[in-house]
Amino acid sequence: MSKADFKGQIPEGSTEAAMLASLDENRMPRHVAIIMDGNGRWARQRRLPRVDGHRAGISAVRETVEAAAQLDIEVLTLYAFSRENWKRPKDEIETLMELLKEFVAAELGTMLKHRIRFNVIGRIHELDPMVQKCLQEAMTLTATGDGLLFNIALSYGGRTEITEAAAAAHRFLCRPENQHRELDETLLSSFLYTSGQPDPDLLIRTSGEMRVSNFLLWQIAYAEIWVTEVLWPDFRRCDLLEALVAFQKRERRYGGLENEGGPSRPTDVLAPSR
Repeated sequence: MSKADFKGQIPEGSTEAAMLASLDENRMPRHVAIIMDGNGRWARQRRLPRVDGHRAGISAVRETVEAAAQLDIEVLTLYAFSRENWKRPKDEIETLMELLKEFVAAELGTMLKHRIRFNVIGRIHELDPMVQKCLQEAMTLTATGDGLLFNIALSYGGRTEITEAAAAAHRFLCRPENQHRELDETLLSSFLYTSGQPDPDLLIRTSGEMRVSNFLLWQIAYAEIWVTEVLWPDFRRCDLLEALVAFQKRERRYGGLENEGGPSRPTDVLAPSR
């Protein structure tokens, strides 16, 4: 995948072309995280079963991953299934897992071709053994990819991740050879699921909900948040571009003082509805 290919897919003179032209390649987010929300609402609006919303959401995943790879974003993390989602009806969970296996099998060739590295974060051992096998095979086969790192969060919870990291750090510090060490942010971060990855610069949430839903709680400490009313099955390349343009209009200070010469730019969280 290349930016030239990406540009070639966008009609000249379109809004997408204008957004792409306005992007500064030197100010792109390294890591984009997305809370994919709205599948059920999308189905309900069409008087369809909820699972049809999940099926429709696969197209949004495919297009978003492809666009992120073409835009040279380093890491894309999609929140697919939370630990709280285990409370959903059994048949819905089973359908979600089947869709997951189908997606990974269908997209494996594309990931290999474009050197996308597939990775799962979360309590993978809580998934069905056949799902685990499918995911592990995809991670192994794509492990040498040097393009986009595509994380998918499954059976994931931010508080659980931090708790597990703290427990692992405690065990590490209890070893005789490490008793001179102190627990700090760097050490704790090394035990997170995303160890070695840059923290998200941009967090996108679809469907207009204003909450982070226990997602990457440690990692999004300084992420810019962008919320769109678009439901996940309708999320497309143009919506990702809109989020990136909005991201580049913000002044990121990480708790420091703004630059001299006046106030920072406005930082609207909610995207205008289409």
